[in-house]
Amino acid sequence: MTKAGIFGATGYAGYELVKILERHEGVKLEFVTSHSFAGQWLDDLYPQAPHLLLIEGETAPLEEVDVVFLALPHAAAAATAVSALQSNTRVIDLSADFRLKDVATYEVWYDVTHPAPALVETAVYGLTEFARDQLPEADLVANPGCYPTSILLALQPILAAGLPITGPIIADSKSGVSGAGRVPKQHIHFVEVADNFSPYKIGRMHRHLPEIEQGIASFSRSEDAPMLIFSPHLLPVPRGILSTIYVPLGGEPNADDLHDLYAQAYANEPFVHVLPAGQLASLAHVTHTNRCAIAVTLAGNTLILTSAIDNLIKGAAGQAVQNMNVMMGFDEGMGLTA
Repeated sequence: MTKAGIFGATGYAGYELVKILERHEGVKLEFVTSHSFAGQWLDDLYPQAPHLLLIEGETAPLEEVDVVFLALPHAAAAATAVSALQSNTRVIDLSADFRLKDVATYEVWYDVTHPAPALVETAVYGLTEFARDQLPEADLVANPGCYPTSILLALQPILAAGLPITGPIIADSKSGVSGAGRVPKQHIHFVEVADNFSPYKIGRMHRHLPEIEQGIASFSRSEDAPMLIFSPHLLPVPRGILSTIYVPLGGEPNADDLHDLYAQAYANEPFVHVLPAGQLASLAHVTHTNRCAIAVTLAGNTLILTSAIDNLIKGAAGQAVQNMNVMMGFDEGMGLTA
């Protein structure tokens, strides 16, 4: 039995972790923490939650668990990771602290001095489908961001195939409101969001941009990775991400060949579903699951990919547990499939 702890259990992703680990047959949840609600019970905040006492992170018994999940803000997560690793406890970090391999890039985009730069090089970027070989030996896993997960899973097969890409890739992504977190902010109040649909941080402003570019560069067979234009939007729904991605191709691409490329790439993946030709991915394919649904369409020489995930599960808590399952030698779907 693997013993686990969750830091930041009262946020949306943290609570999803609680729900998944409580039904996981191989895990015993030893503690849950909250800075804002320490001393209260989790089911006081989420009525359907288990009756778990929330404790301060500083008092968490790290030496009593095998793995911790960090659903904490950036910088705070890195500091907690250091303490956990010193206690010989493995770490799965849902923040951005260890995703970017260039510390200077992290410090520019997150406007903070990195609390643990020496750990960046050893952290495994946990896009599970492409990190399985590294995860069993990993002590620190950087769980990918939600937008990067939806975009990189869609792009990996075409990038790895080395087909000529003749212009910038455009990722037009839409996220449910839970992606902004549980802390109240004016732009995510119900009255602001309902009956509305708005772009935000388009251009080169969103913090997930360098993470997506890093992934594109790692998957690309060309030394000159294609440029990315990333345009996120806020959907008036609680959860889910739908990314529509445009990839201009050279030569004479064939729709059937492209669909076959994707179907073969993900044929053995339990959580990535390539939809039949003619279908398009939607939030209905994935919400409340750890799935990523991908559809492949060709318009002239432009490959159009639609990729849908639940931002709180495949984009956060579910992928974190998927990573833990590989790390600990469990069946990959344990706790994640009915």
